[in-house]
Amino acid sequence: MNPIELAQLVLLAALWGGSFLFIRVGVTDFGVAPLMALRVGIGALFLLLVLFSRRPAREALGTLRERAWPLFIVGILNSAAPFCLFAWAELTLSAGVTSVINATTPLWGAVVAYVWLKDRLSGLRVVGLAIGFAGVLALVWDQVVTHAGDGASSTSAALAAFAALVAAALYGVAASYTKRHLTGVDPLTVAAGTMTGATLVLAPFGSHGVNLAAISAAICTGPHAHEDRTKRYMAAVWCGIFYLIAGTFGATIAALFAAFPQALVVSIAALALFGSIMSGLTNAMQNPREREAALITFMVTASGLTLLSIGAAFWGLVAGVMTQFVLNARRA
Repeated sequence: MNPIELAQLVLLAALWGGSFLFIRVGVTDFGVAPLMALRVGIGALFLLLVLFSRRPAREALGTLRERAWPLFIVGILNSAAPFCLFAWAELTLSAGVTSVINATTPLWGAVVAYVWLKDRLSGLRVVGLAIGFAGVLALVWDQVVTHAGDGASSTSAALAAFAALVAAALYGVAASYTKRHLTGVDPLTVAAGTMTGATLVLAPFGSHGVNLAAISAAICTGPHAHEDRTKRYMAAVWCGIFYLIAGTFGATIAALFAAFPQALVVSIAALALFGSIMSGLTNAMQNPREREAALITFMVTASGLTLLSIGAAFWGLVAGVMTQFVLNARRA
């Protein structure tokens, strides 16, 4: 190993270890699934751009299509599931403890390869594995059992440590699965494909809430912005300008609305949405055969139901579709 490769390895270790600190900071505000969906989504976008810039588009798409299922599975095992488990663990444990538990990844890789791929383990390797697991246990035992941290109980700390351990084990499973099913595929395609698969898995679980400007984007690209499609971009430009102004005076605006009575703020929001709500209800109730499903969709959405970190809009749509399915079956 030359000095450049050693420096790259150290940099990679620093970046990977530093991610646990950022997860610890962000998970309490974003939530487990939205934060991890944002993480893999940004990674997938970057890797796909790099992939298509270095490979012919037809060749890259052909490989992704041909190996779609293995890439999707590895995306779950190597990104979506362990990322969420580590993030959930860091709601209780510190970033240092979870990063130390993550150090068991190569140990689990050797164990899984021995069980699944029948790789040989010499006596010296077995001793090394035992020493490695014992070392990690000695480093995290004090905080997990004696000092759970942040007022958490020993039981919750132990469950968090177990989740982190399972996450590290999944990395080992992913490595063996990749060796068996993705041998011969170049690493860049594997990285881009698996990250895309992880994004598809996590996208429904709350990541849609990260896009705070979805309504503004819909308005700026709609016919109300300009009748000529080629001139609608000006609406997005002005929207961006006003967003910059609002961001500059964000603290002042927030303090102003915080000083208003809550009833007044709710009334202003209701008046602002009144036209959209009435227009949507009018269009939804026009067809008598779909009226009940539309009403149930509206009621569930208005209830504010949140389940699995997914907002009421999604569950309202699910309830409406199920209602329409049942009614169509009865009418048939």
